[in-house]
Amino acid sequence: MEKKWQLKPTPPEEGVKRLAAELGVDPILATLLLQRGVDTFESAREFFRPSLDLLHDPFLMKDMDTAVERLHKAVSEGEGIMVYGDYDVDGTTAVALVYSFLRELTPKVEFYIPDRYDEGYGVSKKGIDAAAKAGCKLLITLDCGIKAIEKVQYASTKGIDTIICDHHLPDESLPAAVAVLDPKREDCHYPFDDLCGCGVGFKLVQGYSMRYGLSREDLLPLMDLLAVSIAADLVSITGENRILAHFGLLRLNTEPRMGLRAIMDLAHLEPQHITIDDIVFKIGPRINAAGRMETGRLAVELLTAQDARSAAAIGAEINAANNERKSKDREMTREALEMVEAGAALSSENATIVYNPKWNKGVVGIVASRLVEAYYKPSFVLTKSKDMVTGSARSVHGFDLYGAIESCADLLENFGGHIYAAGLTLKEENLPEFARRIEEYVVGHMPKEESIPTVDVDVQIDFSTLTPKFMRILKQFQPFGPGNPIPVFMTENVYDYGNARKVGPGGKHLKLDLIQEPTGGQGYLPVSAIGFNMDEYFDYIKGGNPIDVCYSVFENYYRGNSSMQLRIRDMRHHEDDSGLDELFSQQ
Repeated sequence: MEKKWQLKPTPPEEGVKRLAAELGVDPILATLLLQRGVDTFESAREFFRPSLDLLHDPFLMKDMDTAVERLHKAVSEGEGIMVYGDYDVDGTTAVALVYSFLRELTPKVEFYIPDRYDEGYGVSKKGIDAAAKAGCKLLITLDCGIKAIEKVQYASTKGIDTIICDHHLPDESLPAAVAVLDPKREDCHYPFDDLCGCGVGFKLVQGYSMRYGLSREDLLPLMDLLAVSIAADLVSITGENRILAHFGLLRLNTEPRMGLRAIMDLAHLEPQHITIDDIVFKIGPRINAAGRMETGRLAVELLTAQDARSAAAIGAEINAANNERKSKDREMTREALEMVEAGAALSSENATIVYNPKWNKGVVGIVASRLVEAYYKPSFVLTKSKDMVTGSARSVHGFDLYGAIESCADLLENFGGHIYAAGLTLKEENLPEFARRIEEYVVGHMPKEESIPTVDVDVQIDFSTLTPKFMRILKQFQPFGPGNPIPVFMTENVYDYGNARKVGPGGKHLKLDLIQEPTGGQGYLPVSAIGFNMDEYFDYIKGGNPIDVCYSVFENYYRGNSSMQLRIRDMRHHEDDSGLDELFSQQ
């Protein structure tokens, strides 16, 4: 698929020179910092040296005081507490965090994860009934509950108070809970509104600790869960999230809880070198697999395991579920692609909408992401559950998917999500009209230029820029993620040094050693590079032809050794050979 390369605006030269001088860094690094809003020595210090002292006061969050006092009443009076959360990574890590904290204070604490297939997303009556049966008087919802007006009312009829900890956009009316903690409330003036659900749960236990004399060190064992949640939920890694992710990764790499250690071992991750990418692609999917294929409760049992033996056993069960998930993913993706190519999709012109009542509900979101990769259009993958059509949708850069779905609210039974990912439920008879209106909405709200995938390039460099000092400082830009993406560089007119080869299943990937000099004479040492799904370029590159590359720089670790590798985002033929013409004309 053809991609557009878009070079980010270069900050004013004067500002680059000033910041580079103040920090003693390469102007390229100063440019990267300015592009991320880091423009002073002080802001650079906060960026490179995150501090727990810079976390916001949790009591700045609306209803926090009330929530802490109600929680303390439950703890001090021995009331039963039910910690309730969604079945995805954010929900299960949030439940594990709050449950781990509370079980050190009271034996009267339970946790509950709804069944994706039986109960669906959010607070369920079945979960409330389970809390009542267990004698719980307080329900704490995590990563859900902000729209559970009827369910909170139902809990009240059972004599159960509710504290909501959520981060999704609320409706105009809020549930009549004892406290509603959500930084996205219009009347909440908390300084940072992009916390994940686990992050909101952390602010609750932080507030409790501050009010009732627990030390900050008591919270450190919870940090690994925060790193996993922040990475997997794709919230911005800026502000407070950057601090929490930094210390969470530190914990994950030094003293991870037994359940996460089991997952890391199963994923063959190198200890001491776990990154946000490792969480997104290796740890998160395994935790998610529990809720997709089995039950999200398994994930919480893993994340709260207190001995290595049980952690290993649960981890193995979840890993098996993940393998099954991958098999379903491949099968459903193949069927969805065939459906689109055969013209059997509900929509395929401006949005991709496919429906198969037999598909696995737990994998539809993953398949929707695959369709975005294949066609670069907003994609909806729908199946049937309990006589209703349900499914997930994923968007492309710059298109408000949630707004599109919201415009069809009159056709839907339920929906929720974010700008780039959402879920929805509707009656089967409404499917044709839904597909028609989504197509219409995309045409009216997505400019043509946004329909072409874009590679955002931070800055153009030569390979000579990638010195050991440059790499040491670039490494400190981590953790990378939304709001602080891993830098993408562009280098023109490079060649393979002669070792180009196809690797991976079916030889779909390229392993290269790139150099900027055609002979390797007075040029630079070859730089190792990997290009995923780029085998189409093999013959051209093997023939000694020049290419331009967009890439990010990674550090590979294997058996204690590290090496630099370029991960190529895109490549193209280098068409401008005027420099070579000039060289040959002089000979």
